[in-house]
Amino acid sequence: MHRASALAICALTAASFAQSSAPESMSMLTASRVQSPGWWPTKGDAARGSYVGTAACAKCHASKVASQQKHAMARAAVPAADAEILRQHDHLSFRIGSYREEIVTKAAKSVLTVTAGGNAAPLSTELQWAFGVGHLGQTYVYEKNGSYYESHLTFFSSSQDLNITPGQSPGMPRNLEEAAGRRMPPAETRACFACHTTASVTNNQLDAKDAVPGVTCEACHGPGSSHVAAMNLGQHEEGAQLIMNPSRLNPVDSVDFCGACHRTWEDVVTNIGLSSLNLRFAPYRLENSKCWSSKPDARLTCIACHDPHQPLEHDAAAYDSRCLQCHITQASAKATADHRDSDHPNSDHPGAACPVSTKNCTTCHMPKVESSIQHSTFTDHWISKPMK
Repeated sequence: MHRASALAICALTAASFAQSSAPESMSMLTASRVQSPGWWPTKGDAARGSYVGTAACAKCHASKVASQQKHAMARAAVPAADAEILRQHDHLSFRIGSYREEIVTKAAKSVLTVTAGGNAAPLSTELQWAFGVGHLGQTYVYEKNGSYYESHLTFFSSSQDLNITPGQSPGMPRNLEEAAGRRMPPAETRACFACHTTASVTNNQLDAKDAVPGVTCEACHGPGSSHVAAMNLGQHEEGAQLIMNPSRLNPVDSVDFCGACHRTWEDVVTNIGLSSLNLRFAPYRLENSKCWSSKPDARLTCIACHDPHQPLEHDAAAYDSRCLQCHITQASAKATADHRDSDHPNSDHPGAACPVSTKNCTTCHMPKVESSIQHSTFTDHWISKPMK
């Protein structure tokens, strides 16, 4: 990683980290966000030398860096040679019609081979990247003739085997090349790497070979060279303005910030091709909730429940306190005449009380839903009343 040697560009850089001024009630297209002034995930216009790497961040934020590296996002993409799933499953295969697809891993090298009936020569290519930590699935990427391809098959944890990659056709491939994978257009390739890796898109150009695997500090906070330089000179107030702090965003901007990779509401509704996959897009689902549409509330943003510096919490009970910040409990026996501590909503607790329970709220109101297309089960972030 490179380090800035001076603060000559600090004033200009400070302006680049100004917070978004979008209307509080409107989700925006990520494509519009990245064209606006200021840092935004997947923006990709910063110079490669403006990134300093997690080691530099850890000098002041050691505990956050250490815990964030345990988060699944830190392993959102790894070189195929480092993919634990491929090492554990060193011979994977799948057949569709006359086509047989295999991924064989030997000596830290994973090769995808496709064969067909008849005398046609097999097609083989070495996998370069594994996208997804594998909690739900892992998809593979390879390069051919200057283009990147998404593998036709994905490893799914539910079956511990390969199946058709979501979004690709489940029909019979027309040829060996199609059976191996789908060529990704340059803009899509850039977006995939920008979300799954750090500093892979710089100066508005994709450089996957120098990408930092996974989502690290600077993927969300922006390149840190000017911030580090200012802090090292003791210019703490100036330094604080030279790095993105997503916690300062208003509720809509905050959810859109996460939606830069997880899809904003506007991203989904303007792209009809995402409709069959939208269960996985938590920001979109969240912003469809009645709780959100009434009035965006900081207690209902992504980071209100999920700390991006900590591994994802899977215990439903861990989220109860968040729900009860808005939803009051049933009336107590000592409720006073002005309804304090009662089940009447108020400005601090606008949500009605649940008549059933105050425990494990998400199990009923944010149920886990199985997606046959994605061969996985997702927590539905479209908060709603259970069906009777």
